[in-house]
Amino acid sequence: MLHRKLRRDLWYYRGQILAVVLVMVAGIALFVSLRSMNGYLRTSLEDYYRSERFGDVFASLRRAPLSVAGDIAAIPGVAAVEARVVADVILDVAGAEEVVTGRLVSLPDTGPPALNRVVLDRGRLPVHRGEVVVSAAFARAHHLVLDKRVGAVLNGRLQQLTIVGIGYSPEFVYEIRGGMEFFPDNRRFGILWIGRRELAGAFDLDGAFNDVVVRLERGAGERAVIDAIDDRLERYGGLGAYGREDHLSHRFVSDEIQETRVTSIFIPSIFLGITAFLLHIVLSRLVGVEREQIAVLRAFGFPARRIVVHYLAFAAVPMTLGAVAGGGLGLWLASALAEMYTRFFQFPHAVYRPDPVVFAMAFGVSAAAVLAGSVSAVRAVLRLPPAEAMRPQAPPVYRRGVVDWLGIGRHVGPEARMVVRGLERRPVKTLLSALGIAFALAMVTTGRYSYDSIDRLKDIQFHRADRSDVSVLFNEPRTPAVRFELDRLPGVTRSELYRVAPVRLRNGSRVHTTAIFGLEAGSRLRRPVDAAGLSFDVPADGLMLTAALADMLGARTGDEVEVHFMEGERRTTVAPLVATVDEMVGSVAYMQLDALHRLARGPVQVNGAFMRVDADRRADTRRILAGRPGVGGVTERRAMLASFEKTVEESFVISLVTLLVFSVLIAVGIVYNSGRIALSERARELASLRVLGFTRREVVRMFLGEQAFLVGVSLPFGMVIAYGFCWLISARAQSELFRLPLVVETKSYLAGIVVVLVAAALTALALRRRVERLNLVEVLKARE
Repeated sequence: MLHRKLRRDLWYYRGQILAVVLVMVAGIALFVSLRSMNGYLRTSLEDYYRSERFGDVFASLRRAPLSVAGDIAAIPGVAAVEARVVADVILDVAGAEEVVTGRLVSLPDTGPPALNRVVLDRGRLPVHRGEVVVSAAFARAHHLVLDKRVGAVLNGRLQQLTIVGIGYSPEFVYEIRGGMEFFPDNRRFGILWIGRRELAGAFDLDGAFNDVVVRLERGAGERAVIDAIDDRLERYGGLGAYGREDHLSHRFVSDEIQETRVTSIFIPSIFLGITAFLLHIVLSRLVGVEREQIAVLRAFGFPARRIVVHYLAFAAVPMTLGAVAGGGLGLWLASALAEMYTRFFQFPHAVYRPDPVVFAMAFGVSAAAVLAGSVSAVRAVLRLPPAEAMRPQAPPVYRRGVVDWLGIGRHVGPEARMVVRGLERRPVKTLLSALGIAFALAMVTTGRYSYDSIDRLKDIQFHRADRSDVSVLFNEPRTPAVRFELDRLPGVTRSELYRVAPVRLRNGSRVHTTAIFGLEAGSRLRRPVDAAGLSFDVPADGLMLTAALADMLGARTGDEVEVHFMEGERRTTVAPLVATVDEMVGSVAYMQLDALHRLARGPVQVNGAFMRVDADRRADTRRILAGRPGVGGVTERRAMLASFEKTVEESFVISLVTLLVFSVLIAVGIVYNSGRIALSERARELASLRVLGFTRREVVRMFLGEQAFLVGVSLPFGMVIAYGFCWLISARAQSELFRLPLVVETKSYLAGIVVVLVAAALTALALRRRVERLNLVEVLKARE
């Protein structure tokens, strides 16, 4: 008999069940897809590093004889050393409209490297002069194939290089140039591997190296080895050794893995929490509506245990449907995300394979959500004495309400008074219904938060912080006199020099390796800008740190920070921290250029310049700069912005659209569920009003008036909850490289409000027909 009742209940509440299933599908799909990506990235990275012997410690330097590599190999704890030549050059690639920078990395002339091995996708390693292997991402971006040629400006001379291989390397999983660039742009930057003898000859490094990779023995102390390497390389212009955690590519991939780990827990938790909330409302109200039937079952001898199982089975149906459908959808999303990741993370053999553990966890968390939502309703069944339950439910205690206390009762009609009094006498249900609708608004607004934060990030980085038209980076430091050369370029109306000084900052026991970005006094083409979009002048003296860097160092304004320069005289001194700026990207320090020269001592030098160039002369300026000796890169802000927008479009659209669609589904589900359950509860009361003489229109107005009141009250609460969700996401998505700004635009709140109002309007249309068609005889009969 209970089985028949279960089937009838499921069919009777099919609308609410469907809404719960949709919410659960969204939560499970997000959990499966995000959790799968976390495992996919982590295992792919670990396998890749292990098989291709990715290094543990890295260091760049000016120039050192190869014998120094032997000294490094003798350091206790060092298992292997790879000394090489690395140089950035301007490339001449057919069809490329922008200036293309290539990073040339030397390969041993006698065989594959001991560390950071190149995995060939096609072709072979270089054997003869003029042969190179190009990275797969760069080859795809420029449609390069074997035997094709690219030009490279090697020490001021354009040479043609023939592509003999296309490959990957574990040190360029995330292939970016660095500096102020944070997204891969394989149209403007690529990796090329070339024979050591040829590259060393081009840069006057015969018998020498300017880059070294070290692999540690198991259990070796990384810090001790880094210090020992710094000691060995200090006299050769060492720029400071660093461990794998500070390797640029590894750090980006690690941050992404950490982010997927956080989001795979946090965002699905919100969805599944709402699922539990909805189930709790459905079941608790179902038990309330069926209290008489439950009492009859208990009176006929049905044990409480069987009745409890009946309601748990009722809750298990949406759980099973949601888990199965959500798992399948999550699998499809995971495949799509894995394909998207291959555009940014260069793995040679990574293939996404479904993880049974993730699916088991998905079923586990969905079961937990169902139990959390149904436990109180089931306990209510157990506490229900048959004799008491068979009596009609005691009427609420009527007393003067808000309308009466405020004295406005006589100014409103009886329908409005009944609406308000009906809500007042069920305060808990009213609160829960309003809370559910508020969650719906919050989810849609939260789903749009990523768009808002990315738009703010783009505006700050490409319109407020960087206001140059073209920037140039030199291979070697230049004197400030280079300004006269730049100012004579066609169309250049303003130029501002900058210096990037690698340093190790220490505050107490906290140490961090970073760079001091030296800007000219009154710089207008590049300025520190905080998350609110406010720009700041770099102080005349002392350090300005990004807020993230200050937190890492535990430094506060007024503290004396130890600065160890890792270039020039390698001076160690102290500088006062005079200001911080809450920048969204990077963790660097700022100083005025003159103050930085004084602090570092040694030769006055700069590393590059920002320029304002007339729009119709920028192509000429780029072309001239690209052909100048010593120029390592030329960047146009407009091209960087286009690349950023393309990257966002390709990488975030899938996840953002998915999250937004799921949020809308949840909103519709919650609003419909709230109204449908209210109709189930109030059907007998509404029918009684019809019997007492109220017209259909009056009854509909009273019922929908309650729903309209709940929607109206829930909107401001939903906006507050949405802001709280966005704050949590922003707080959890902080890394050394990126911080998501906490910005929720008005249009995002409006989107949430519109979705809730549209869902409420559609629900009202559906419920209106049901109220108008109430069968008074059937409704007033008790359901058996």
